[in-house]
Amino acid sequence: MAKIELYDTTLRDGSQGEGVNFSLQDKLLITKKLDEIGVDYIEGGYPLSNPKDAEYFLRVREIPLAHAKICAFGMTRRKGIAAEDDVGMQALRDALAPVVTIVGKTWDLHVQEVLRVSEEENLAMIGDSIAFLHAEGREVLYDAEHFFDGFKANRDFALKTVKAAEAAGARLIVLCDTNGGTLPEEIAAAVEAVRKELKISVGIHCHNDCELAVANSLAAVDHGAVQVQGTINGIGERCGNVDLISVAGNLALKKGHTVLRDGGLVRLTELSRYVYEIANMNFRSGQPFVGASAFAHKGGMHVHAVARIAHSYEHIPPEQVGNQRRILVSELSGRSNIIEKTTKFRLQDDAALMTRILNRVQDLENEGFQFEAAEASFDLLVRKEAGQYQPKFQRVHYRVDVLTDEGKPPITEATVKLDVSGKIEHVVAEGDGPINALDTALRKALLPAYPKLQEMQLMDYKVRVINSAEGTAARVRVIIESRDETSMWSTVGVSENVIEASWMALVDSVDYKLHKDEEFA
Repeated sequence: MAKIELYDTTLRDGSQGEGVNFSLQDKLLITKKLDEIGVDYIEGGYPLSNPKDAEYFLRVREIPLAHAKICAFGMTRRKGIAAEDDVGMQALRDALAPVVTIVGKTWDLHVQEVLRVSEEENLAMIGDSIAFLHAEGREVLYDAEHFFDGFKANRDFALKTVKAAEAAGARLIVLCDTNGGTLPEEIAAAVEAVRKELKISVGIHCHNDCELAVANSLAAVDHGAVQVQGTINGIGERCGNVDLISVAGNLALKKGHTVLRDGGLVRLTELSRYVYEIANMNFRSGQPFVGASAFAHKGGMHVHAVARIAHSYEHIPPEQVGNQRRILVSELSGRSNIIEKTTKFRLQDDAALMTRILNRVQDLENEGFQFEAAEASFDLLVRKEAGQYQPKFQRVHYRVDVLTDEGKPPITEATVKLDVSGKIEHVVAEGDGPINALDTALRKALLPAYPKLQEMQLMDYKVRVINSAEGTAARVRVIIESRDETSMWSTVGVSENVIEASWMALVDSVDYKLHKDEEFA
C-alpha cells in the first residue's frame, strides 16, 4: 500500500470553529506535538490575517522540527493586481514557510457572483499566484475551493482551474468539498476524472456537513488521492472538517497505508486529548478510535464475550491507537461486568460477593447514582462490600456559610471537623464557592497526616438534576473528576442538597486518592 500524506489545518481551519481560539503559545505547542507524531504538513495560518499568525511564522522557525513541513495559507492575488505587487502574495513570501497553500475559486458561481471577475481573469489569478511563489522557491499546494460543487455545475471550467494551477508549478492539487455536501460516489468519480486530466497528484479536503467527511476522504484515497487535509478531532467551521484521527486510524489499520511516523498510531489518543485540552474543549466520549467510550462495554452479554475473545466486540485492539478497554458498571450490568471490574481485587471467585455488589449497584443507581462515570466510587464500594476498606478518616460534621454584603462579592466559608486516626481536626477555610471552600478545608485537615494530597487536583465538576419534576426539591447527582501526577479518577454523590451531594463526591475523591497511594506505596 501507499504512503498517504496527512496535512493538518487545525491551527487555521480548525480555529474557525465556534468556540475555538488558540493563543500563539497554543499554536506552537500543537505544532510540536503534531511533528512528534509524524504529521507531514502543518498549516500555521494566513500571515496577513492577524498579528498572531504573522508572529507564528517567526516563532516556529525556532522550533527544531523532525518531520513536518510548515505551510503558510493564503488566497490568490487580487483582481487587476500583479502578483509581485499584491500585499497578500508579499506576506506569504515573507513568512518564509517552506510550503505555501494557495486557495482559489473553482465554482463559476463564485467567480461570477462573489469575485465578480471574468473566467479568464480567475484563471490568471490562480496561475500568477502559484507561479510567483514557485519562482520564490516555495513548494506550492493548490486548494481548489468548492471543487465538487463547481465540477457538478460546470465541469469544463472546474478542470481549467486545476490545469492552470498545474501549469503554473503547483506540486499538488487538493480537491475541496468546502460545503461538505458531496456523497462518496461523487467524490470517487470526480477524483478519477481529475487524475485523468493532470500529470501531478491530487489530494482531498472535506468538510463534515453531511457526516461524510471521513467516508469521502477514504473514497478519494481509494481512487488515487495521495494527501488528506483535515483537523485533529474534526474541529472547524459549521460542522467541522474531516477528523484526521479517524482518517489516520482507518488508512493505517483498515487499508494498510503508511501514515505518521513509526509509533505515531499508538499516540493518537494522546494527540486527540492534548488538542482538546489546549483548546479548552470537552472530550467527545463517543469519538471513534480515541474516545473514552470507543472501547467501553456496558451490557453484560458484551462483557462476557469480550472477556473470552476481545475482538468479538472490538474492531481493533484499543492499544493500537493508545486507548484502553473500559468495563462499565450500571444497573444494566450482569455478573460478567462485576467480575471483570473486580479482578484486580482477586475477588472474582466469590460468587456471593459478586451478587452482593451487583445488588448494591442496582439499588444505588435506583437512587440516582451512576457508576459508569464514577469508577473511583465503585472501587470504594467494592472494598467496603468485600471488607477490605479501612477508613483513613471519620467525618464528624461540616458547615458552609455564605456571607453577603451589598455591593461586594460574597464570601464563602467552610468549617470541617474530622477524626484523623484518633486526632480531631477542626478547621476553617474560605473559597470561591461552597465546594471550593469545602475542598480547601478538607485538605487543610488531612494534609498533616497525608502530605501526598498536595498532588491532587480537582479537574471537573458536573451537576445534573435527576428528577426535575420535583423542582427546587429535586435530587441532584454530582460527578467530580480529579487527578494527581499519575492518574485521573471520578467520583459521584447524590442528594436533594447539592452541597451534600458535592461533599459525598469530594470525600470519595480524597478517600480514593489515599487508598490508591497506600496500595502503590
